[in-house]
Amino acid sequence: MHPESHSYSLEQKVFELERQLFELRQSINGNGSGMYAPAPALTCSEQLAIDKLTDEMVLELSNMGPLTPLLEDDNINDVLINRHDSIYIERFGKLERTGITLPDDTAVLKIAEQIVRLVGRKLNPLRPLVDARLLDGSRVNIIAPPLAVDGTCISIRKFAKREITLDIMREQKNVSAELAEFLKIIGRCRLNVIISGGTGSGKTTLLNAMSQHIDAEERIVTIEDAAELRLQQPHVVRLETKPFSTTGRPEEEVSMRDLVKNALRMRPDRILVGEVRGPEAFDMMQAMNTGHEGSLTTIHANHPRDCLSRLENMIGMANLGLPIRSIRHQAASAIQLIVQISRMRDGHRRIQYVSEITGMEQETIVMQDLFVFNVTGEDKEGKLTGDFKWTGIMPRFLRRVAYYKEDERLARCLGVRLPKLN
Repeated sequence: MHPESHSYSLEQKVFELERQLFELRQSINGNGSGMYAPAPALTCSEQLAIDKLTDEMVLELSNMGPLTPLLEDDNINDVLINRHDSIYIERFGKLERTGITLPDDTAVLKIAEQIVRLVGRKLNPLRPLVDARLLDGSRVNIIAPPLAVDGTCISIRKFAKREITLDIMREQKNVSAELAEFLKIIGRCRLNVIISGGTGSGKTTLLNAMSQHIDAEERIVTIEDAAELRLQQPHVVRLETKPFSTTGRPEEEVSMRDLVKNALRMRPDRILVGEVRGPEAFDMMQAMNTGHEGSLTTIHANHPRDCLSRLENMIGMANLGLPIRSIRHQAASAIQLIVQISRMRDGHRRIQYVSEITGMEQETIVMQDLFVFNVTGEDKEGKLTGDFKWTGIMPRFLRRVAYYKEDERLARCLGVRLPKLN
């Protein structure tokens, strides 16, 4: 880099680094080699030069100025910039305003442009809306004027560096010991599960934790808008949607539904969808009904019954003209369990319900609660107290549990003797 580069603005530095990187690659590959000509092997010094420039570019782009301490603090889950003088964080489940401010909205816009450049995107003035994944796995949403009336708004959902397991969730009192053991058994027995919850309730974290109990020999395909799942199994294929870009062609967009359809052709044992939001719900139900047992996904909903209503509405988005009874019958036969997780008023995340789908009665999907969290009071620090109670209802999937030789484990978990199965 030039000696005077320290006086450059950030945009000038990035432009210069990009130019040098492009020229270096051109000189290595040769200008006249043709688009499809095989690239020559790089020498060690050439590869080191490219790595050095790439590292410098990432360093320049990842320096967020006054926001850097917030992004480096492992106790902070979300960084929310509403305006240049209104910056909030979420810590331990509670929103709090920071004392950090930026000079003006231009400074916020520069940070937004810095972020989108880092992920190879552009903030197009005609459509100033970007939803992307950062290099560390964090999710970022940016919306700028005229869509954002009060100035550029940036929302960053940080990617947790610490791996959360069901045992850690038990220690944090997100679940009880019995419920954690029950969910481990569910992961082993290949039941189709929907994790339901509101924004920031911990749905993806719970999905990650449950997925750790999938057998290592199974082939898993994960589908997400922004890749957040961190599966430990050796046979995992990770897919990520490609959003519409105003600088590209509309046909280049790859939706969640496209990926779910494609996953069915990839010989998966299980399909894990980060979150269903639209017509891909129909294809997910089809997958669960056609041999891909043990599939998991998440849905935004505040109650297990609301989860089914949302699922019904999303299947309707596919415009297939299916009658309501047919949609409900498909959902009832595809899903075994709904696990409802909530961020409660004390900021703590807890599993509130584990509900089993038992079938249909006329036009209604029938379910029964297996576990329920009952609030009993509040301690001196304002934390809710309560119990994760098994309702005493015996699950209807006992034969499947016995098939996977987890029946004795389930009996110990529930503290009862299971009925003998023929």
